[in-house]
Amino acid sequence: MTLFYIIIALSIVGFGSLLGALTLVINQKILSKILLSLVSLAAGTLMGGAFLDLLPEGAARLPVTTLFEVTLASFVCFLLLEKVLHWHHCNEAEDAHKHFGTLNLIGEAVHNFIDGLIVAAAFITSPALGVTISTAVIFHEIPKEIGDVGVFLHAGFGRKKAVLANFGISMIAILGGICGYFLGQSSPLIIAYLLPIAAGGFIYIAAADLIPEVRTDNSRLNIVSSFLLFLLGIGIIYLTRGA
Repeated sequence: MTLFYIIIALSIVGFGSLLGALTLVINQKILSKILLSLVSLAAGTLMGGAFLDLLPEGAARLPVTTLFEVTLASFVCFLLLEKVLHWHHCNEAEDAHKHFGTLNLIGEAVHNFIDGLIVAAAFITSPALGVTISTAVIFHEIPKEIGDVGVFLHAGFGRKKAVLANFGISMIAILGGICGYFLGQSSPLIIAYLLPIAAGGFIYIAAADLIPEVRTDNSRLNIVSSFLLFLLGIGIIYLTRGA
């Protein structure tokens, strides 16, 4: 029954990503005006997730020096991956900005897999703890997933593709949950090292790709609103991390 509870809980988390489809029912003209706002929100949630959630969890499992080394290595690997993707697309103008959308998919896949591992570990400990952690993950994921749809749209994904990609990546949490169930507590280092890897990816995507996109609009109103949304993204993670 524990495995059943894990799969059900993570399925609910995954279907929460469909709330991102709310951005698709907005008039296209209005949607085009809020894309950068959604990118700002996503950047804030990624930075908040890395510094307030992933790294603190990693620090509880790894020596600080190792934690920072793995995070830096992850950052460098994401930089290399972006260069490779950009090199493949540099001759196709319509794909020139899609690489950071692909990077976000990769970072989200790692993050959702880790969510699955964490939820599985909680349910193995006790059903009550599993429910508590699952609730925290749901509140943590929903606002971030909504922002992610905006990121994918801004990266050039079609509306249908953005929703399906977001939903598909979210369901990877189930795979993480199944793996976590069978691994149990016998291989805690796997979770420990995935945390800084995901953190390095999140930091790179937010700092190198999303924030520069937001900075392209220099109007005073948009600068203020984008900054406030960035802070809101961080605040959401801060408020939900201890839920």
